[in-house]
Amino acid sequence: MNDRHVLSDVWLKASILGAIWAASEIILGSFLHNLNIPFKGNILTAIGLILMISVAYKWKDRGLFWRSGLICAVMKTMSPSAVLLGPMVAIVMEALLLDISVRLLGRNLAGFFLGSALAMSWILTQKIINYIIYYGNNIVEIYANVLNYAEQQLNLQFDIFWLPVLILLAVYILFGLFAAAAGVKMARSIAGNQDIRGQVCPRQPVALQNNRDVHFPYSTSWLILSFAGLVMTFILINKSPIYIWIPVSVLLITLWVSRYKRAMRQLSRPRFWIFFVVITVLSAVLISSLNGSQSRWTDGLIIGLQMNFRAAVVIVGFSALGTELYNPGIRNFLAKSTFKQLPAALELAFESLPFVVANLPDAKTFIKKPADVMALLISYTEDRFNALKKQQQAPVFIITGDVSEGKTGFLVGLLQRLRDKDLLIGGFYAPRIMQDGKTLGYDLVFVETDNKLSFLRIKQNGIPGGIGKYEINAETLEQGKSILSAENSRNKDVVIIDEIGRLELQGHGWSSCLENLLAKPALCLILSIRKDILNLVLEKFEIRNPSIYSVSEENMHKAETSILNNIFHKEEKQPPVLKGLVI
Repeated sequence: MNDRHVLSDVWLKASILGAIWAASEIILGSFLHNLNIPFKGNILTAIGLILMISVAYKWKDRGLFWRSGLICAVMKTMSPSAVLLGPMVAIVMEALLLDISVRLLGRNLAGFFLGSALAMSWILTQKIINYIIYYGNNIVEIYANVLNYAEQQLNLQFDIFWLPVLILLAVYILFGLFAAAAGVKMARSIAGNQDIRGQVCPRQPVALQNNRDVHFPYSTSWLILSFAGLVMTFILINKSPIYIWIPVSVLLITLWVSRYKRAMRQLSRPRFWIFFVVITVLSAVLISSLNGSQSRWTDGLIIGLQMNFRAAVVIVGFSALGTELYNPGIRNFLAKSTFKQLPAALELAFESLPFVVANLPDAKTFIKKPADVMALLISYTEDRFNALKKQQQAPVFIITGDVSEGKTGFLVGLLQRLRDKDLLIGGFYAPRIMQDGKTLGYDLVFVETDNKLSFLRIKQNGIPGGIGKYEINAETLEQGKSILSAENSRNKDVVIIDEIGRLELQGHGWSSCLENLLAKPALCLILSIRKDILNLVLEKFEIRNPSIYSVSEENMHKAETSILNNIFHKEEKQPPVLKGLVI
């Protein structure tokens, strides 16, 4: 069986939120893009903010927002768009700004409203930054000259340089405040037990495709060279004559397009060439004429060409860098860093995505009944979290009963039945040692070798320590821990631990071994626990959904069948295949 890394609760929840946010980006984003809806980026950001704020009322994990944004950003690679790096940065920054605001002001109205306003304002900020990156400082000069021209024509007596930006900023802030209010209202509605399941029609199940080519020849060298080429071309465009930077730019773009086919999509769009012509003409007219300069018209034309070539290099270069950053080697590096849980969280998020999409209504219903759809998404989070949490823990089968009622005998009989199925079984059981009708103590019998060692014996001469009236054989205890270690349990189907008791409740005995084994979803654990401390053990080790068999009520065949069904079901389970996305 495969051993999967177990996620912390915050990464597990982030994988669910990130998958739902990504699903809305993929489905609704494509719909809005095809209709060319204005402010579509704001609508998609609002969905993410509403989702996170609504869930924040029940999930209070620190750092949940930025983790969700990071997972959504990476999953954005499944979008059919050729432009991914910019939206990915935007999603991460929006989630990070909300996270920072909530940390500063708390999980209250002030934190949510400030965070949403900042997150939505980032869309405008990033657009301005993008224009400056694409076209350089000359775009600011063109913008200033256009506004100067407007002032002259409208006979305005005040500087309107910042007016359009401030108006847009106000609109974006209002978007953010609306999203925060909607998120708070949604959370309160759900807290009021308003069940909306079934009020919207789910989509037909769809197949999803990861647009990344698993056979693409990723190369760290290409990543480094592409970055260096991007920087070098920027310098040449700004510092060298036109007969140098144009051939160099064309050559670099050609190399990128030949390796990264998706990079050509943006350059093939009419919008890019419309901007190319408009920017070139505006620079020729405005920079050479309206500012009172004596420069020739051709000087402005060259500046326009510089801006457009710079934009083309940035667009194609960022596409190239974005592709290479998906290199599995980089993801493996992240797995060893502070983000070591990110790859496993992404794996679960990609598993969740088909379920999310299959249960979403179509994009038209998104538009007609946005509140109902958002409530449906939020209601899904708790169900999915519980399901994944159960998968994250080893399945546990508990044999319980009173003292001397036959738990170990039941366990030994079950062990013999499981051995007949050719399963790999580890662990031990602890038979009672009797003499003249009295209990002298307990031995440990290791399942793999049938080796028996003395473990507990009645104390002699008031020896301190041990457990109750028994002293512990320290050497046997250490051998038992070795048997339960990660190395010895790695390839097992079943691990047996007989008699989890008060010693483990105190954090001693097999306590640490049990905690480690519970974090191995590929294992099946069989434990024996006295009935009077059963609930204490379940609470102490946070054992979820165990299968419990009482030796006085259950028969061995039922326990055997349940365990075997669980084992073979896990072996047959395959990870979901992500195929072509149908919108």
